[in-house]
Amino acid sequence: MVRWRRPEVPLWLRRPPVPGSRRSQRQRAVSELRAQGRYGPELRDVLPGFVGLALTVLAPVLLLVWLYRALGVGGLVLGFVLVAAAGTAGLRVRHTVARRRGGRYTPAELARLDDQGLMVAAARMLRRDGWRVVDLSAQEGRPRLYARDCRGREIDVAFRPVASAADEDDGASGPAPLREAGRPGVDRLIRVVVHLGGYSRADVLWASRQGGVHLLDGHQLQRWAAGESLDDLGLPARSG
Repeated sequence: MVRWRRPEVPLWLRRPPVPGSRRSQRQRAVSELRAQGRYGPELRDVLPGFVGLALTVLAPVLLLVWLYRALGVGGLVLGFVLVAAAGTAGLRVRHTVARRRGGRYTPAELARLDDQGLMVAAARMLRRDGWRVVDLSAQEGRPRLYARDCRGREIDVAFRPVASAADEDDGASGPAPLREAGRPGVDRLIRVVVHLGGYSRADVLWASRQGGVHLLDGHQLQRWAAGESLDDLGLPARSG
């Protein structure tokens, strides 16, 4: 006996949800959650991650199968060694990338930075210490940062070119404390000059004449990158 089925109504003939119905309320709630960004990711958002995860799991399995068919048990052992080595290297790289994004650098990593990389590192360290950072490089035409913290302090960070650190005379430069060398500045900004190398006495004298300029040399930069804050290095408690 053949059962009669009710023909499906085309979409263009379907009635819109009645105002006040459960369907209407559910659609309205979903729309509000999506507008607020609280509805959660959709399939197109998570699909690349699932594909990447599947390839990450599938690739080692295919490699092991191929090595086993080609070399037997020895190939299988070799495959496990290769997969373990690749996993260890991947975890190490991931940890290094996460550490740098968190604003922590080793002295060797600092030494390899160029002008742009030094600015990015300083921005990450400022964010690590709770500063809100704005990149002013596009406006200034050179690496420059502006930052503000929860206490209302405003900081202007300039950078001495990295190339000048390699050309310095070791006898002419030395550590310069992160403090005002002379009179305070005329505005609320705390001005800091960051350098991978050291500062000469002439640099400290120049800073004292500018007013409100603080010099951060390579030794203090390493301490900052290791986890100390600018406050630990002597940044004033307030601006102006």
